Amino acid sequence: MKLKIAAWNASFRQVSTSPFGPTDEVGMLNLIDGASRDAIMRRADASHVYDLSVDNFVGMPSWTAAGDPSYQIWMTHTPPGENVWNSMKQDDATNDLVAYSGDAVSMYTHCGTHIDALNHFGFRGRIWNNYTIDDNLGSRGWNKCGAEKHPPVVARGIMLDIASMHGLDVLPPSYGIGAKDLENCLKHQKTELRPGDVVLLRTGQMKHWLDAAAFCANTPGLTREGAEYLCKGGAVMIGADNLTLEQVPSTEPGNYLPVHCYLLAEAGVPILEMAQLDELSANAVFEFAFIGACIKLAGATGSPMRPIAMPLRE
Repeated sequence: MKLKIAAWNASFRQVSTSPFGPTDEVGMLNLIDGASRDAIMRRADASHVYDLSVDNFVGMPSWTAAGDPSYQIWMTHTPPGENVWNSMKQDDATNDLVAYSGDAVSMYTHCGTHIDALNHFGFRGRIWNNYTIDDNLGSRGWNKCGAEKHPPVVARGIMLDIASMHGLDVLPPSYGIGAKDLENCLKHQKTELRPGDVVLLRTGQMKHWLDAAAFCANTPGLTREGAEYLCKGGAVMIGADNLTLEQVPSTEPGNYLPVHCYLLAEAGVPILEMAQLDELSANAVFEFAFIGACIKLAGATGSPMRPIAMPLRE
């Protein structure tokens, strides 16, 4: 199995060549196959479904540190507006009868509950599997490793409730989750990390979800050491309930998001951010069937996802 886990052959700040071949664009998600999907769904208890996504709304916390746009929504059609504008070229009686509403949204592809695709971060003009900007980056996006290549994820999921393990509602600002915390949490919860798992970390940051300033500032999160621990254990996707997954600000000189760079470019492990994990925590659901598919935005570096979790039958 180690031969198929990219993290075991990764080099510091070097883009990895995929163990799944020269055309691979989804990294460790290749460990998910028909047999693994069938095995987890046979154990899933569909009588209870946990929605792990957040609502998207104007004013929601989002990544704006680099000047990226926040979530916006506006009406393009309203019933009274249609009586005046008559965009469908109907008579007054028809417009009175048909109450037509429509809207449009604008957002950074990394707003709300979303995945980070493998083209989101790399090193020196290269992304996962050594795809280069010269050959693969066009005027509108990457032609490799985009969100449209990200398959629906049906896998065993585990939630590591780091905040609760420490007896806290929320981890302290900028708290770094390293290998020791992860190992201790697995023991504390009597949970096992297995190759092919989706791993979700609970920091408690969702307690600040309605306070954008508190949610976005000095995020507690995963360290590179912690990320290496999970990746070498065979995690195929890693997520958290916070803005950035990783600890902010960075403690690694010369790299402001070292965990992103490591996971996406070195380990081939996509990221899930801003997952709502409080209900799983309240019910002590640490192992589950994870199901999630992102919007197939061609070439995009990220895409909204609405993941769900189903507890497992004994």
